[in-house]
Amino acid sequence: KVFQVILIQEQMSKNRMIVEQDRTGQLTCQVTSSTHNVKSRTNVSTKNGRYYLKLSLLEKEAAIAVVFKAMGVVSDQEIVQMVGTEDKVMTMFAASLEECHRLGVFTQEQALRHLASKMRQKKFFGGPRKSPVEDARDMLVNTVLAHVPVENFDFKMKALYLALMVRRVIEAEGDPTAIDDRDYYGNKRMELAGGLLSLLFEDLFKRLNWELKTIADKNIPKVKAAQFDIVKHMTGKQDLISQGLEMAISTGEARFH
Repeated sequence: KVFQVILIQEQMSKNRMIVEQDRTGQLTCQVTSSTHNVKSRTNVSTKNGRYYLKLSLLEKEAAIAVVFKAMGVVSDQEIVQMVGTEDKVMTMFAASLEECHRLGVFTQEQALRHLASKMRQKKFFGGPRKSPVEDARDMLVNTVLAHVPVENFDFKMKALYLALMVRRVIEAEGDPTAIDDRDYYGNKRMELAGGLLSLLFEDLFKRLNWELKTIADKNIPKVKAAQFDIVKHMTGKQDLISQGLEMAISTGEARFH
């Protein structure tokens, strides 16, 4: 008999700030957000004495002060109060505020347009097309620090969380004790077999839903809604989840988020 063993996986803790330093000395505060619907990674890093937001949806990093203004915190004084008013913090953060002024970004609308110009181009699959400002706002709501909730476009809590990330990076500059140890088990979580299979099933189920939605979007405009039978299309894809589970267990090739 052949037995398949699902090994425990070590993963960095979700929804937690981790400050790291790469080989070049660049400091980064990273948060891997995980919710029921969304998984994303948000980075605040240093570059030439300034602080930037790095995200998968951004083609280029965005000045952190611009991000604050896009979240509705348009006053420089309020941004500084959120990050910290200590002499060291204010001195280190001054260049980021100056960069925002150099870019000519003073209002939330200007900040959102600037962020939109740095976003990767999305493929359009139909439905109502959103404006660049709406795309940038949706990115801030749903992708940047996805685990911090936003209601009615009130970014107060998310802006405070982002400010703390900037502060953690500033505190780590010149202080190695403020840098987190990736090998410390307090910063990790153990993913057991049950949890890994649950994640795999969730990914496969989402893929099934996405494929059915794609089929529906293509066919419903061509026929009357009453004539479209989604069950018929589900029957043709009923083995998608089973085959995905079998393939992952037999080959070991599975991507867990």
